[in-house]
Amino acid sequence: MELKIVFQSQNNIVLPTHYNHILQGFIYNNINDELAQFLHDKGYILESRKFKLFTYSNILTKGQLRNSKLYFGKKAEWVVKSPIKEFINSFGNYLLQKDQFLLGNNIISVEKTQLKKEKVDNQELIVKTLSPIVAYSTFLKENGSKYTCYFSPNENDFQRIIRDNIIKKYAAFYGELEEDVDFSIKAISNTNLNIVYYKDFLIKGYSGKFKLTGDKRLLELALDAGVGSKNSQGFGCIQQI
Repeated sequence: MELKIVFQSQNNIVLPTHYNHILQGFIYNNINDELAQFLHDKGYILESRKFKLFTYSNILTKGQLRNSKLYFGKKAEWVVKSPIKEFINSFGNYLLQKDQFLLGNNIISVEKTQLKKEKVDNQELIVKTLSPIVAYSTFLKENGSKYTCYFSPNENDFQRIIRDNIIKKYAAFYGELEEDVDFSIKAISNTNLNIVYYKDFLIKGYSGKFKLTGDKRLLELALDAGVGSKNSQGFGCIQQI
């Protein structure tokens, strides 16, 4: 499910260049406390993997960069997605019940919200990214320290990692799928590398247009929960074109 939100403020809405952690904190602060604790501390577990099963877009309103900050004007649009009905309902209700919110250092109100369920009618989707898609693996160096390798859409590991990830998300939330279930992702436009700092961590993701092919259940989950890794940190949010 997709919840589109329009924020408004009496002043210019200003955020740091790398603001994903502010948006994530806003979500956790405006849902049911018990649900927030469950998602933050535990999530949906499959083997050793934990999935929060929500994602969100970048601020969709174009910001003006000045002095390492983004100025969005007095209105800004944003999208939050999840297959968890309780999560979407709780977040939507909180947004409607309060007159004012704090987003970073901005005092804002919610002008309107729009709830939508994107339908999957066949086994192919053309999508655009609302936030960059992340695919990575962690390796051990000879000295025992870890390093992270990020993959681009033109590398085979990108598709492999995203396919494995969406199947594991489905299994964690709905239950196991048959072994030969189909899912693939392919870039159909030039993709842009986005380097984002989440707090003190550097994350690399790719934005552009992609074709998703495969089982309708996985395509629907990709729309709702995001594709790739780090969805709850604001990555992998996609929208059907």
